[in-house]
Amino acid sequence: MGRLHKKKDPDKKRKKQGRVGEAARSEGGEVKQLKPVTAAKRTQVSAKARGADSQEKNFIQKSAQFLREVKVELKKVTWPTRKQTLGSTVVVIVLVIIISLFLGLVDMGLSSLIRVVLR
Repeated sequence: MGRLHKKKDPDKKRKKQGRVGEAARSEGGEVKQLKPVTAAKRTQVSAKARGADSQEKNFIQKSAQFLREVKVELKKVTWPTRKQTLGSTVVVIVLVIIISLFLGLVDMGLSSLIRVVLR
């Protein structure tokens, strides 16, 4: 049961990137000129990227945010009961035994067939 994927609008992507001198179509079909990224914003971003201290804080903040999100997602998980876990484990073990016996018999049969042919 695959998910349906929407086709992405390339004009929407250009708007987000803020490219200079490119036109973008709005939903109404009219063409609008995109705003350029200001030099002040570029210098702020590059100054922030240069500082090792800010990178370390950024890494720690991202890690903490990730762990908070993991905690929230784990609360949403429906964990199986002990009875369900034991039942599933027994089914897996029984199937492994059955399949291994079948493959063992097939292997022995083919081995004996090859011995007969090679004589």
